[in-house]
Amino acid sequence: MEQQSRRRSWLLGPLVVVALVGGVLIGKGWEHTGYATETYEELKVFSEVLSQVQKHYVDETKIKDLVQGAIRGMLSTLDPHSAYMTAEMYKEMQVETKGEFGGVGIQIGVKDNRLTVIAPIEGTPAYRAGIKAGDFITKVNNEPTKDLTLMDAVQKMRGPKGTKVNLTVQREGAADPLVFELVRDTIKIESVKSKVIDKTIGYIRLTQFQESTGRDLSKALKQLREQKTTATILDLRNNPGGLLTAAVEVSEQFVGPGKLIVYIKGRDGRKDEYVSKAKDGIDDSPMIVLVNEGSASASEIVAGALQDWGRAVIVGATSFGKGSVQTILPLQDGSGLRLTTAKYYTPKGRTIQSTGITPDIVVKAAQPAPQVASAKPGDKEAPEKGAADKGAKGTGNKEKEKDAATTPPATNGGSKAPIPAVPTDANGEPSLEEDVQLQKAVDMLKTWSIFKDLKPTT
Repeated sequence: MEQQSRRRSWLLGPLVVVALVGGVLIGKGWEHTGYATETYEELKVFSEVLSQVQKHYVDETKIKDLVQGAIRGMLSTLDPHSAYMTAEMYKEMQVETKGEFGGVGIQIGVKDNRLTVIAPIEGTPAYRAGIKAGDFITKVNNEPTKDLTLMDAVQKMRGPKGTKVNLTVQREGAADPLVFELVRDTIKIESVKSKVIDKTIGYIRLTQFQESTGRDLSKALKQLREQKTTATILDLRNNPGGLLTAAVEVSEQFVGPGKLIVYIKGRDGRKDEYVSKAKDGIDDSPMIVLVNEGSASASEIVAGALQDWGRAVIVGATSFGKGSVQTILPLQDGSGLRLTTAKYYTPKGRTIQSTGITPDIVVKAAQPAPQVASAKPGDKEAPEKGAADKGAKGTGNKEKEKDAATTPPATNGGSKAPIPAVPTDANGEPSLEEDVQLQKAVDMLKTWSIFKDLKPTT
């Protein structure tokens, strides 16, 4: 029996090596023989380790689990954004681009090598409970997140509607960790919201970038024009991003056709440019874009493009700085690979990664006083109010982005302060009375109108 086991393990190693090397050669071409030889030498060690684990590990192991674990480990050495998706995770990711998925409503990423809430998704369990952008998630169901990949953390927070998950959060300014017991729900995201402010200013808020965001924005702009608005505020605060294509579709409705919106560049130096297409009824009214530390990825693409083309004044705080491209690569067994393949650059060649978009006019939001969650039996700390979950993604091997578990391990402008929540009124809409950034935008547009109508005396 032991002889058979040894023989099986001996055969397994070379077979794995041949399979993996075959993949390398097929993917890269036979001409790269030097590269293939180097890869083969390294894979011999991998094969040997796999064989030893099979023979000697204290518990029985499954080849599939070992190989998937090795893949996850390999990708985790690259960056926080690259990840392996099982077939189930890959299918779920494809559903998310439609703007509906199960979870608690938290967009997460990595900052300072810690699992971090990027920005809130309004109306979700986490938002209602009080988790806030900038919170560090230290435990999921009492399991430390220190060694979890972003994809694993996302999966642990997901689950059927009605089930519970406990999150332990460390918040800047709070002496002790906060514990939140959340009931999962179906997360439906309305990505475009609009209204009229002060009778003449069209206000549009984008919460995420989904497949329908461009179309929904076009409808909102048409409705605002019908209401005789003369200026526009585009609110991208706490918008964690989403689809690259949606960012282009949003931008082109303000800059017009034939304008470079963003380009991406990989390690081979090749540039892929995304240029706006012809659009009817371009909005050319005076415009302000609001951003803050929770504006990431696709939000930064839009803000950067409008800033570079001189189309809008950017107001608020420096954005998050998520400027890398993840390509979704389907694998033959139905699983998927999410791999960082390039970086975003604004039309003028500015990098977004780890630097973000700096506003033309900096307006810091008022920092709320530290809050302590109300205690509940059995918990030292418990719920209070505000926050967010995973994001929209792309499918196929095109440059589409999945923000639900991504962000650079860097601080924004060197600040470790929590990202302020946007003050809202009783209806959950930004409050003009308490929102200093929105107030500044409105005041600027009013002044804009006054100066435009001034005529010199003769």
